[in-house]
Amino acid sequence: MTSPDTAALVLRVIVGLTLVAHGYNHVWGPGGIKGTAGWFQSMGLRPGIVHAWTSGLVELAAGFGLVFGFLTPFSAGGIIGTMVVAGITAHRTNGFFIFKPGQGYEYVLMIAAVCAAIGILGPGKASLDHAIGIELDGWAGGLIAILLGVGGAALLLVTAWRPERKPAESTKV
Repeated sequence: MTSPDTAALVLRVIVGLTLVAHGYNHVWGPGGIKGTAGWFQSMGLRPGIVHAWTSGLVELAAGFGLVFGFLTPFSAGGIIGTMVVAGITAHRTNGFFIFKPGQGYEYVLMIAAVCAAIGILGPGKASLDHAIGIELDGWAGGLIAILLGVGGAALLLVTAWRPERKPAESTKV
């Protein structure tokens, strides 16, 4: 294997397993799907139960897709979309740094950027894509991952994100 193939394998497996664990936690973690649904609902993702299941299943499927290098730009795009939604709904108002869970957007930005790079780099030779002859890398792979991720996130946010508006503060003198 060449160095780019090895780099693709390392990135795919680490990011993929991270997202599998994250998806598992959303569905079967301490609060389970009900806790995740309540959290999503509180951020304005309506209905929360649909977003909890969708997020968990996308993270599991896309994470395993990256681990095995299967439909790699589509897997990367699913993760980019999830990270964009998380960044906008849960992290953007907390600044850049993530000193405590639930703060800052540096983590979701990093995962999204790595997935864009994986889309461009391609899955490498140690992948199902290579084994079955799917060649989507370079600009094609990168564009698929980025457009699918950002486009999917935008569609989800436009159709289902309804955060509660905070009442304006009174300016009485």
